[in-house]
Amino acid sequence: MQPAPPSSDWRAERLARLRTLILLADPAVVEEVKWRKPTNPDGVLAWSHDGLICTGETYKDKVKLTFARGAALDDPTGLFNASLTGTTRRAIDLHEKTEVDETAFLALIREAVRSNQARAAG
Repeated sequence: MQPAPPSSDWRAERLARLRTLILLADPAVVEEVKWRKPTNPDGVLAWSHDGLICTGETYKDKVKLTFARGAALDDPTGLFNASLTGTTRRAIDLHEKTEVDETAFLALIREAVRSNQARAAG
């Protein structure tokens, strides 16, 4: 993972917009920075509600959102475009010119929260 991009960088702007959408989709979401280490002192943004929803990271050429239990989520519009062969995680890689279907993204966040709540309820 690359260090956090400068605030004028497209990646920072994209991650800020996704953060806004996540908070809009679930105002009760908990946002944290996790997994700080010497090689990644800024850590990784993580959003949770009754369990981890997703993480957000910036790389040189993309912003990556990794959904902890993405394989179990319905993705009718095909937002997931990375980590598609795993049995648990799914990811969305967004490059500079990639447009985000915000309505579908909001629905995906809400579905991830519902899935976490169902698992927590047992």
